[in-house]
Amino acid sequence: MKEIVIDPQILGGTPVFRGTRVPVKALFDYLRGNDTLAEFLDDFPTVSEQQAQAVLEAAELSVEAAA
Repeated sequence: MKEIVIDPQILGGTPVFRGTRVPVKALFDYLRGNDTLAEFLDDFPTVSEQQAQAVLEAAELSVEAAA
């Protein structure tokens, strides 16, 4: 997926949003904590809404395929 980068030189290989040092896990942590996507984007302005939406859509498709 082009929105995610896994590079050992960036946060030790933790998956991050491309062009940022924001872990993808942070998005899911926010949503699990009942925060909104808008709150996440406000707190991490280097992540675009398009990036976040693409990751969420990919996760949804993955869950549907596993069902």
